[in-house]
Amino acid sequence: MAMVTAYEKRIVRAAPIIRRLSKWRAAIAPLLFLAPALVGLIAFRLLPAGWLVQQSFSGPDGEFAGLDNFEFLFASPNFAKTMQATLTFVVVTVPLQTVVAFGLALLFVENSRVISLLRVLVFLPVLIPSSVAAILWGAAYRPQGLANALLRSVGVSAQPFLASPDQALMSITVMSSWIGCGFWMIFLIGGLKDIPRDLHEAASIDGAGKLSSLWHITVPLMRRPLAFVIVADTVAAFLLFAPIALLTRGGPNGSTQLIMYDVYQQAYFFNDLSLAAAEGLTLMVVMMGVILIQFRLLSREKQQ
Repeated sequence: MAMVTAYEKRIVRAAPIIRRLSKWRAAIAPLLFLAPALVGLIAFRLLPAGWLVQQSFSGPDGEFAGLDNFEFLFASPNFAKTMQATLTFVVVTVPLQTVVAFGLALLFVENSRVISLLRVLVFLPVLIPSSVAAILWGAAYRPQGLANALLRSVGVSAQPFLASPDQALMSITVMSSWIGCGFWMIFLIGGLKDIPRDLHEAASIDGAGKLSSLWHITVPLMRRPLAFVIVADTVAAFLLFAPIALLTRGGPNGSTQLIMYDVYQQAYFFNDLSLAAAEGLTLMVVMMGVILIQFRLLSREKQQ
């Protein structure tokens, strides 16, 4: 009896300690699950971003240079031409890919064997690495390539495509859209499938046509998926690199000198890390500004 009493007293004394350990375990367990992601975020995002900011305000020997790199950058006509080419590419590519991907999503949202096969065919270019896609399109854009063969078959003369300053950027836009449209289509199909069928059936009973249902029901309810596609596509367009590096290297006459390739050239061709970092930081600020404007416009439409 005396041994049982002593055992109960030990349990009573240990109870607060056990409760504290349980609380610590409950607090630490989520941190342990998040630890790999946090380490990756710090190592591959925050530290490089901090290094980028530090380098952009440094001189060639690592000394503090203030805004000298930015002053040189914004005074350079080459950088102005690079920004103009980059913004032109983004302004043309993002609406084009969004509209085409939305149209494809409307066509391929239903489930049937034929539609599933067509959906897979549209999505297939996404599985091809961008460098391989660039090589394929480079072959198609040659004077005797597939693109000119198709044009000649319908009576149109051969085009210079990548060799022409007027056509090179649009040729890159077509190539990147070949990959991007299928990718963004999948996200928009997911959004379309979330729209209740009852809404379209009720609109049909009320006499609404397909175009009216599309404009008054589908488009408003697709605002969130469309916002995601527009923002993510904008980031992807700003960061396009492989096709430029493989096909045009910024030419002809700087018509495809997009900013990511310019950053690469500054860092690895001219070995000017400080100027490359300043350019990278400028790209990040411009990209954030464009995305904030997009969010502002989309939220304003939602309030209306």
